[in-house]
Amino acid sequence: MIRVFTKVWNVLLTCLVIAAVFLAMAFGGVRFAGFVPYTVLSGSMEPELPVGSLIYVRSVNPSEVRVGDIITFKLDSGTLVTHEVYEIDEVAREFKTHGIANVDSQGNISPDAAPVPWSCLVGTVVASIPLLGYVNVLVTQPPGVFIVIAGIAAVIGVSIALELWHTRKRDKRASNTPAPKHMR
Repeated sequence: MIRVFTKVWNVLLTCLVIAAVFLAMAFGGVRFAGFVPYTVLSGSMEPELPVGSLIYVRSVNPSEVRVGDIITFKLDSGTLVTHEVYEIDEVAREFKTHGIANVDSQGNISPDAAPVPWSCLVGTVVASIPLLGYVNVLVTQPPGVFIVIAGIAAVIGVSIALELWHTRKRDKRASNTPAPKHMR
Protein backbone atom coordinates (compact mmCIF):
# COMPACT_ATOMS: atom_id res chain seq x y z
CA MET A 1 0.00 0.00 0.00
CA ILE A 2 2.78 2.41 0.90
CA ARG A 3 4.58 1.56 -2.34
CA VAL A 4 1.52 2.69 -4.34
CA PHE A 5 1.25 5.83 -2.22
CA THR A 6 4.94 6.56 -2.84
CA LYS A 7 4.52 6.21 -6.61
CA VAL A 8 1.44 8.45 -6.61
CA TRP A 9 3.28 10.92 -4.38
CA ASN A 10 6.25 11.02 -6.77
CA VAL A 11 3.96 11.72 -9.75
CA LEU A 12 2.12 14.39 -7.79
CA LEU A 13 5.39 15.95 -6.66
CA THR A 14 6.68 16.01 -10.23
CA CYS A 15 3.50 17.76 -11.39
CA LEU A 16 3.80 20.27 -8.53
CA VAL A 17 7.41 21.04 -9.44
CA ILE A 18 6.49 21.55 -13.11
CA ALA A 19 3.59 23.83 -12.11
CA ALA A 20 5.83 25.77 -9.71
CA VAL A 21 8.45 26.31 -12.42
CA PHE A 22 5.76 27.46 -14.87
CA LEU A 23 4.28 29.86 -12.32
CA ALA A 24 7.71 31.19 -11.33
CA MET A 25 8.40 31.93 -14.99
CA ALA A 26 4.91 33.42 -15.55
CA PHE A 27 5.08 35.69 -12.50
CA GLY A 28 8.77 36.48 -12.15
CA GLY A 29 10.89 35.08 -14.93
CA VAL A 30 9.25 37.27 -17.55
CA ARG A 31 10.75 40.29 -15.82
CA PHE A 32 14.16 39.27 -17.17
CA ALA A 33 12.70 39.72 -20.67
CA GLY A 34 11.45 43.21 -19.78
CA PHE A 35 7.81 42.35 -19.09
CA VAL A 36 5.91 43.14 -15.89
CA PRO A 37 2.87 40.97 -15.05
CA TYR A 38 -0.32 42.54 -13.71
CA THR A 39 -3.72 41.09 -12.89
CA VAL A 40 -6.85 42.50 -14.55
CA LEU A 41 -9.21 43.38 -11.70
CA SER A 42 -12.11 45.06 -13.53
CA GLY A 43 -14.22 44.31 -16.58
CA SER A 44 -13.58 47.58 -18.42
CA MET A 45 -11.60 45.80 -21.16
CA GLU A 46 -13.77 42.72 -21.61
CA PRO A 47 -13.91 40.61 -23.69
CA GLU A 48 -10.36 41.43 -24.86
CA LEU A 49 -8.92 41.28 -21.32
CA PRO A 50 -11.30 39.35 -19.05
CA VAL A 51 -11.28 39.88 -15.30
CA GLY A 52 -8.68 37.57 -13.78
CA SER A 53 -6.35 37.67 -16.77
CA LEU A 54 -2.64 38.03 -16.26
CA ILE A 55 -1.33 40.72 -18.60
CA TYR A 56 2.27 41.36 -19.54
CA VAL A 57 3.26 45.00 -19.91
CA ARG A 58 6.40 46.16 -21.69
CA SER A 59 7.83 49.59 -20.96
CA VAL A 60 7.85 51.76 -24.10
CA ASN A 61 8.64 55.30 -25.07
CA PRO A 62 5.35 57.24 -25.29
CA SER A 63 6.16 58.19 -28.90
CA GLU A 64 6.00 54.47 -29.81
CA VAL A 65 2.34 54.13 -28.72
CA ARG A 66 -0.21 53.99 -31.55
CA VAL A 67 -3.97 54.39 -31.69
CA GLY A 68 -5.49 50.99 -30.89
CA ASP A 69 -2.70 49.98 -28.51
CA ILE A 70 -3.71 48.86 -25.05
CA ILE A 71 -1.68 50.73 -22.46
CA THR A 72 -1.24 50.55 -18.72
CA PHE A 73 -0.94 53.88 -16.95
CA LYS A 74 -0.84 55.22 -13.41
CA LEU A 75 -3.50 57.57 -12.06
CA ASP A 76 -2.61 60.33 -9.57
CA SER A 77 -3.98 58.05 -6.83
CA GLY A 78 -1.40 55.42 -7.76
CA THR A 79 -3.99 53.06 -9.21
CA LEU A 80 -2.97 51.29 -12.39
CA VAL A 81 -5.42 51.28 -15.30
CA THR A 82 -5.25 49.36 -18.56
CA HIS A 83 -7.28 50.86 -21.42
CA GLU A 84 -7.18 51.25 -25.17
CA VAL A 85 -5.78 54.37 -26.83
CA TYR A 86 -8.27 55.94 -29.25
CA GLU A 87 -6.47 59.26 -29.87
CA ILE A 88 -3.01 60.72 -29.30
CA ASP A 89 -2.36 64.42 -28.81
CA GLU A 90 1.38 64.75 -29.50
CA VAL A 91 1.37 68.52 -28.87
CA ALA A 92 -0.19 68.19 -25.41
CA ARG A 93 1.69 64.87 -24.91
CA GLU A 94 -1.47 63.03 -23.85
CA PHE A 95 -3.30 59.82 -24.69
CA LYS A 96 -7.07 59.66 -24.87
CA THR A 97 -8.20 56.27 -23.67
CA HIS A 98 -11.29 54.21 -23.03
CA GLY A 99 -12.27 50.86 -21.62
CA ILE A 100 -13.88 48.97 -24.49
CA ALA A 101 -16.59 47.57 -22.22
CA ASN A 102 -17.55 51.03 -20.87
CA VAL A 103 -20.51 51.91 -23.09
CA ASP A 104 -23.23 54.54 -22.85
CA SER A 105 -26.98 53.97 -23.24
CA GLN A 106 -26.66 54.04 -27.06
CA GLY A 107 -23.93 51.37 -27.00
CA ASN A 108 -21.06 53.76 -27.77
CA ILE A 109 -17.77 53.34 -25.95
CA SER A 110 -17.44 56.03 -23.31
CA PRO A 111 -14.06 57.79 -23.20
CA ASP A 112 -12.18 58.11 -19.94
CA ALA A 113 -12.89 61.37 -18.11
CA ALA A 114 -9.35 62.71 -18.35
CA PRO A 115 -6.56 62.27 -20.88
CA VAL A 116 -3.46 60.37 -19.80
CA PRO A 117 -0.24 62.41 -19.67
CA TRP A 118 2.67 60.66 -21.35
CA SER A 119 4.52 60.81 -18.03
CA CYS A 120 1.95 58.42 -16.50
CA LEU A 121 2.54 55.68 -19.08
CA VAL A 122 3.72 52.38 -17.58
CA GLY A 123 3.79 50.49 -20.88
CA THR A 124 1.86 48.59 -23.52
CA VAL A 125 0.16 45.24 -23.07
CA VAL A 126 1.95 42.62 -25.17
CA ALA A 127 0.20 39.43 -24.02
CA SER A 128 -2.42 38.09 -21.66
CA ILE A 129 -3.32 34.73 -20.17
CA PRO A 130 -6.95 34.39 -19.02
CA LEU A 131 -7.53 33.31 -15.40
CA LEU A 132 -3.84 33.17 -14.47
CA GLY A 133 -4.18 36.53 -12.73
CA TYR A 134 -6.33 34.89 -10.07
CA VAL A 135 -3.43 32.56 -9.26
CA ASN A 136 -1.04 35.54 -9.22
CA VAL A 137 -3.23 37.34 -6.67
CA LEU A 138 -3.61 34.16 -4.60
CA VAL A 139 0.12 33.46 -4.29
CA THR A 140 1.22 37.06 -3.76
CA GLN A 141 -1.26 38.31 -1.14
CA PRO A 142 -2.44 37.06 2.25
CA PRO A 143 -3.99 34.62 3.02
CA GLY A 144 -2.80 32.93 -0.19
CA VAL A 145 0.86 33.40 0.72
CA PHE A 146 0.27 31.55 3.98
CA ILE A 147 -1.58 28.76 2.16
CA VAL A 148 1.34 28.35 -0.24
CA ILE A 149 3.83 28.29 2.65
CA ALA A 150 1.71 25.70 4.49
CA GLY A 151 1.45 23.63 1.31
CA ILE A 152 5.22 23.69 0.82
CA ALA A 153 5.72 22.69 4.46
CA ALA A 154 3.24 19.81 4.03
CA VAL A 155 5.01 18.58 0.89
CA ILE A 156 8.37 18.68 2.66
CA GLY A 157 6.91 16.93 5.71
CA VAL A 158 5.33 14.10 3.70
CA SER A 159 8.52 13.70 1.63
CA ILE A 160 10.65 13.44 4.80
CA ALA A 161 8.21 10.97 6.37
CA LEU A 162 8.28 8.76 3.27
CA GLU A 163 12.07 8.87 3.10
CA LEU A 164 12.35 7.95 6.80
CA TRP A 165 9.89 5.10 6.33
CA HIS A 166 11.83 3.76 3.33
CA THR A 167 15.16 4.11 5.20
CA ARG A 168 13.78 2.26 8.23
CA LYS A 169 12.41 -0.49 6.00
CA ARG A 170 15.80 -0.87 4.21
CA ASP A 171 17.62 -0.96 7.55
CA LYS A 172 15.20 -3.56 8.87
CA ARG A 173 15.66 -5.72 5.76
CA ALA A 174 19.43 -5.38 6.04
CA SER A 175 19.40 -6.47 9.70
CA ASN A 176 17.17 -9.50 8.92
CA THR A 177 19.39 -10.71 6.08
CA PRO A 178 21.52 -13.65 7.17
CA ALA A 179 25.23 -13.08 7.10
CA PRO A 180 27.16 -14.67 4.25
CA LYS A 181 28.64 -18.12 5.03
CA HIS A 182 32.20 -16.84 5.19
CA MET A 183 31.18 -14.37 7.96
CA ARG A 184 29.49 -16.92 10.20
